[in-house]
Amino acid sequence: MKDGPSGRQCLTRGQRLRQSGDFARIRASGQRIALGCLIANWAASMPGRGSRLGVITGRKVGNAVIRNRARRLLREAYRRHQGELCAATDLVLVARPSIANQTFVNVEADFLHVMRKARLITAVKS
Repeated sequence: MKDGPSGRQCLTRGQRLRQSGDFARIRASGQRIALGCLIANWAASMPGRGSRLGVITGRKVGNAVIRNRARRLLREAYRRHQGELCAATDLVLVARPSIANQTFVNVEADFLHVMRKARLITAVKS
């Protein structure tokens, strides 16, 4: 986890899933939970590599503006809680169409609920 200039946690390029093979591996051989406005697919990360995030938003979510907003909301929810992950994990979040009408608080609550249910987060800060 890297801190930015203002001491904030950031999501660096190395912490993002970018290759289609990684997405396919996680979706095919990983575990999956669908809840609320998102679907989470995850698998253990390769040894020596930290946790990584990939976000998928399909056209059913909405137009480009809505899809970009959905990606920002999901990345921000992950970024705020990445330090609470139990182990190095590759995580793919898939936005569902219901995310279009959600606020950040609702998306974050769904994200935390999924992470707790999957036992990927140790303790949630209040």
